Amino acid sequence: MAFESINEFISMGTHGPYVWSVYGISLILLFGSYLSSVKAKKNQIKRLKQRYLREQKS
Repeated sequence: MAFESINEFISMGTHGPYVWSVYGISLILLFGSYLSSVKAKKNQIKRLKQRYLREQKS
Protein backbone atom coordinates (compact mmCIF):
# COMPACT_ATOMS: atom_id res chain seq x y z
CA MET A 1 0.00 0.00 0.00
CA ALA A 2 1.33 3.46 -0.83
CA PHE A 3 0.24 5.05 2.46
CA GLU A 4 0.66 3.64 5.96
CA SER A 5 -2.38 5.39 7.45
CA ILE A 6 -5.44 7.45 6.57
CA ASN A 7 -3.70 10.58 7.87
CA GLU A 8 -0.81 10.05 5.47
CA PHE A 9 -3.28 9.55 2.63
CA ILE A 10 -5.14 12.77 3.45
CA SER A 11 -1.99 14.87 3.92
CA MET A 12 -0.16 13.25 0.97
CA GLY A 13 3.11 14.53 2.28
CA THR A 14 3.12 18.26 1.64
CA HIS A 15 0.85 18.03 -1.41
CA GLY A 16 -2.44 17.37 0.42
CA PRO A 17 -3.94 20.89 0.33
CA TYR A 18 -3.22 21.24 -3.39
CA VAL A 19 -4.52 17.78 -4.31
CA TRP A 20 -7.73 18.02 -2.27
CA SER A 21 -8.49 21.57 -3.43
CA VAL A 22 -8.14 20.44 -7.06
CA TYR A 23 -10.48 17.50 -6.39
CA GLY A 24 -12.97 19.89 -4.77
CA ILE A 25 -12.85 22.38 -7.63
CA SER A 26 -13.27 19.57 -10.16
CA LEU A 27 -16.33 18.22 -8.37
CA ILE A 28 -17.86 21.70 -8.15
CA LEU A 29 -17.32 22.23 -11.88
CA LEU A 30 -18.78 18.84 -12.77
CA PHE A 31 -21.83 19.48 -10.59
CA GLY A 32 -22.25 22.96 -12.10
CA SER A 33 -22.07 21.50 -15.59
CA TYR A 34 -24.70 18.91 -14.68
CA LEU A 35 -27.03 21.56 -13.25
CA SER A 36 -26.53 23.72 -16.33
CA SER A 37 -27.48 20.89 -18.67
CA VAL A 38 -30.57 20.03 -16.60
CA LYS A 39 -31.68 23.68 -16.69
CA ALA A 40 -31.06 23.90 -20.44
CA LYS A 41 -33.13 20.76 -21.02
CA LYS A 42 -36.03 22.15 -18.98
CA ASN A 43 -35.88 25.44 -20.88
CA GLN A 44 -35.83 23.62 -24.22
CA ILE A 45 -38.86 21.53 -23.27
CA LYS A 46 -40.68 24.69 -22.15
CA ARG A 47 -39.90 26.43 -25.46
CA LEU A 48 -41.04 23.41 -27.47
CA LYS A 49 -44.32 23.24 -25.54
CA GLN A 50 -44.93 26.95 -26.15
CA ARG A 51 -44.16 26.55 -29.84
CA TYR A 52 -46.46 23.53 -30.10
CA LEU A 53 -49.32 25.43 -28.42
CA ARG A 54 -48.77 28.44 -30.71
CA GLU A 55 -48.89 26.22 -33.79
CA GLN A 56 -52.04 24.48 -32.56
CA LYS A 57 -53.85 27.84 -32.24
CA SER A 58 -53.02 28.77 -35.83
